[in-house]
Amino acid sequence: MAGRVHLFYSSSVSHTISFLSPLYSATSRLRPICLRRTSPPAHMFCTCSTAADANPVPSGTPSSDPFVLTTPLYYVNAPPHMGSAYTTIAADAVARFQRLLGKKVIFITGTDEHGEKIATAAAASGSSPSDHCDAISQSYKALWNNLDIAYDRFIRTTDPQHEDIVREFYSRVLAKGDIYRADYEGLYCINCEEYKDEKELIKDNCCPIHLKPCVARKEDNYFFALSKYQKKLEEILRKNPEFVQPASRLNEVRGWVNSGLKDFSISRAAVDWGIPVPNDNKQTIYVWFDALLGYVSALSEGESQADLDTVVSNGWPASLHLIGKDILRFHAVYWPAMLLSAGLSLPKTVFGHGFLTKDGMKMGKSLGNTIEPDDLVKNFGSDAVRYFFLKEVELGSDGDYSEDRFINSVNAGLANTIGNLLNRTLGLLKKNCDSTLFVDSSVAAEGNPLKETVEDLVDKARDNYENLSLSAACDALLEVANAGNLYMNNRAPWTGFKIGGDSADAAAKGESEWGGLKGGQVMGQPEPVFLRIDKKTGGEAPEVPKKNSPKKAVKKTDKAPQTQAAAQA
Repeated sequence: MAGRVHLFYSSSVSHTISFLSPLYSATSRLRPICLRRTSPPAHMFCTCSTAADANPVPSGTPSSDPFVLTTPLYYVNAPPHMGSAYTTIAADAVARFQRLLGKKVIFITGTDEHGEKIATAAAASGSSPSDHCDAISQSYKALWNNLDIAYDRFIRTTDPQHEDIVREFYSRVLAKGDIYRADYEGLYCINCEEYKDEKELIKDNCCPIHLKPCVARKEDNYFFALSKYQKKLEEILRKNPEFVQPASRLNEVRGWVNSGLKDFSISRAAVDWGIPVPNDNKQTIYVWFDALLGYVSALSEGESQADLDTVVSNGWPASLHLIGKDILRFHAVYWPAMLLSAGLSLPKTVFGHGFLTKDGMKMGKSLGNTIEPDDLVKNFGSDAVRYFFLKEVELGSDGDYSEDRFINSVNAGLANTIGNLLNRTLGLLKKNCDSTLFVDSSVAAEGNPLKETVEDLVDKARDNYENLSLSAACDALLEVANAGNLYMNNRAPWTGFKIGGDSADAAAKGESEWGGLKGGQVMGQPEPVFLRIDKKTGGEAPEVPKKNSPKKAVKKTDKAPQTQAAAQA
């Protein structure tokens, strides 16, 4: 199947495949994709999507610091929804891109399992907090598997190694003199697990994110001296504008810091389900002070009693925290101050993406307006789901989902543009050349203007990936397919085959693709990879055959029976 994908992407095949692969899931239809880069370093490696094989590093690649990428640790009060799936799809695309550059990647995801909201959710379902966490954490793993997410580490904040790291970190910050005990009274959002300033709230003291009233609370807690790091954080944000992205999020964080930082509570007296405060078993560590450290504890390499310094040496600091904008304050204000207090390096970038919306509202279990990602995958396949949310939602901005928009985007981009080019090329090759290349692709590419066009587009896609402009990267890759379709239309190789003789031979050679394919290589069969979706049924449906198209092929599937056929040339 690798040959099939190589043939589709003309120009330096490896370049194009390298930058297409992060968008798609390398499912059984496309796995494995092996590629050769045509610019240094020239190494062979594979981008299969299983977590166990997520980090193929080319032999001879210079050693360097790993690219550590994290999603949030998702709160297990309820099963995953499309908002959490979106973050993870985007992170997976970034991780695949970094691997294709030859970097060692440590892609971290996981679940945040302590706190009042978890205990309440468990009680409501008649379960213990531990059993509840086990079930919901497993549902995240199952969804990531269905979406072909190639993560490297899955951390749970109930893991004993994580709890050890949290206690050591807490003790280090305490020894620094940055933790003290005091009474606190204020308005508390249970869903945010955070005290709110009244100026942040909307009508009836409601949280602006969860739209539920905050409750008045007074507690005797331990506090972190956040205000002590006011000047330092101002300096970091001034000297390093890349620390928080995109620019709109940076401005938001600067506004919070410049308005004056207040110390915040890092323990709870009324919450039993958590890590006990060292030397005070009557209080548990605040869920965010606990969960943020999952990014560090995830770097443990199986040590039964790893200490903080050992774990940090395995890859910290993180290269990128990819998060939703609703948890920006925790990651861009609280977290860096905590790290400074403990004497640890700050992550290189915190990127706050926008919300997915439905009917103009953020999707979330607490709001009751979610789209079930498992249903989308079941109905349309992981490739289509991944493609839509990467292509149609600009990372950093809000994006709205509708079924019509989903179907139109997938049909236009995957079935018509990419699927059409792939199927017509392989169909012609099978019909006229027994699926066998006549000459080396590098020879066939000499003097071909399409090669330069595609290489320019691949460079454009590379720049977009590096800038986390994933939607623009999709656009560049669709331009590759459009260029290929235009080239096929202009050259009309089927005409040469009909003439026969020398003309047929020249057409076969002239239409060979370039970038590592050798003469005599047998290519894949013209089976459908991306199928059209029938708007009437929501299932995949055949497209009306067009002139000069290969015979219709039907894709076998393990899913419920649906009418399926190739997008024809």
